[in-house]
Amino acid sequence: MLRHYESLGLVRPSGRTGSGYREYSAGDIRRIFHIESLRSLGLSLREIGRALDDPEFRPSALVGDLIRQTRDRIAAETELLTLLRRINAADPVGWEDVLQVVALLQALGAKSADTRQRAVLSSGDEVPVPVEALVEAALRETEPNVAGALRWALARSDGDALSLLAEGLDSPVAAVRERAVQALVEMPGDEAAAQLRDALANPDAVVRGYAALALGTCGVADAVPALIDLIVEGRNDTDAADALSVVASDTGTADQIATRLVDRLADDTTTAPARGRLTQALADIPGTAASRALVELSHDEDRAVALTAAYLLRLRDVRCESTEPNRGGPETPS
Repeated sequence: MLRHYESLGLVRPSGRTGSGYREYSAGDIRRIFHIESLRSLGLSLREIGRALDDPEFRPSALVGDLIRQTRDRIAAETELLTLLRRINAADPVGWEDVLQVVALLQALGAKSADTRQRAVLSSGDEVPVPVEALVEAALRETEPNVAGALRWALARSDGDALSLLAEGLDSPVAAVRERAVQALVEMPGDEAAAQLRDALANPDAVVRGYAALALGTCGVADAVPALIDLIVEGRNDTDAADALSVVASDTGTADQIATRLVDRLADDTTTAPARGRLTQALADIPGTAASRALVELSHDEDRAVALTAAYLLRLRDVRCESTEPNRGGPETPS
């Protein structure tokens, strides 16, 4: 190495012994250590020579280049490591399996939506795509048909899909959080339901809304506050009202829901359109609490709310009459 440095002009021995060995002074030794230190930073030998011999050399620009190059190299190595881990997770039997996994992973990242969708739909034919790759693809997919295929594949998958999707709920990117909760909604099992219950406390209103709609349609009472928020905000309010009617399966729960709706109606911050939607939501809530609320609302100062409540009361009366048993005596055949 010293001979190589000498051939490049980086180090010149101060002299030679009588037997021809090179002699290095203390200054030469310091220069050698400087060369080795700069090499450890990733500088080329040419850059090292310039740094040591040019009195006007300023390291800031070169160090900045080294930082960028190092970041690029780390990113490339990380990408390779991820690819190798995913190949290993697929548990390939032979090199044909390895090549198939590589091809599927490349197809998942293709520019063509059709190519991505075909890759998802064929992912379980022979060698499955690792769950981690499916989740990553689902969280970045913007094309609805491909996104739906990815959620379908995740719902059929085994492994850590649920935990990875739960991590997506904490993403700093709103679109990623939305895709994560949409995928969780379609995942089967109690663990997925538990993740959705946790999502009811998510700071993102969109995440809370998706979780509430999914849980509400299954009759989970914990979803009621978030469902009412959806109605107030006017986001998926019809679906939210339908979900409330599912949750209101018994008298006690129905009365609690009616009370919550009335409380929001009385809130000074609730806008006129939101009050109209809350009134409409009372329509399919059974029980006396909802009926009493509609009676009071039929005299509301807001004419639109009063008319809506009066109309809903008439509908309830018609339904009650149609379900009452015949109280007359048995008909006498003629």
